[in-house]
Amino acid sequence: MTAPVHVSRSRTFPCGVARAFDTTLAVSLPEILGGRAGLIPGIAEVRGQGDDWGTVGATRTIVLRDRSSSHETLTSVDRPGSFTYRVTGFTGPMKALVETVDGRWTFEKAGTGVRVTWSWDLHPASRVTAPVIPVVLRSWRGWARDALDALEPLLVAPTE
Repeated sequence: MTAPVHVSRSRTFPCGVARAFDTTLAVSLPEILGGRAGLIPGIAEVRGQGDDWGTVGATRTIVLRDRSSSHETLTSVDRPGSFTYRVTGFTGPMKALVETVDGRWTFEKAGTGVRVTWSWDLHPASRVTAPVIPVVLRSWRGWARDALDALEPLLVAPTE
């Protein structure tokens, strides 16, 4: 087994920690992660997400624009500080590259706003494919940047 590779991206927003947490946990993934970034085709839809999303153990299927998919399980929820998830069961091109991903969103007070960090610990599928992982991570960095940009109007919009 090869060692996991860590990658993260952060951004600060002018809103409260709890609002950032609640909005991010509930966000529509295609809304913030629908665009292609390098090797990552973007999320087309989410299937099987019940009303229990936000509860540890909840699951959903992520379908990418190239019709590949993966299975996501929420592994911890520590409102308003963080939530984590594990992605398994990759199909399509990622199946040969990635065994699992442990994802984490964290929310920390930063001045009068919040610092939001999204990170992945990517577990390569094998030693043979591990050298390709830096290319995947370059794509992920762009995808994460785009996701944080797409979160901005949701986090700073006036509350009703």
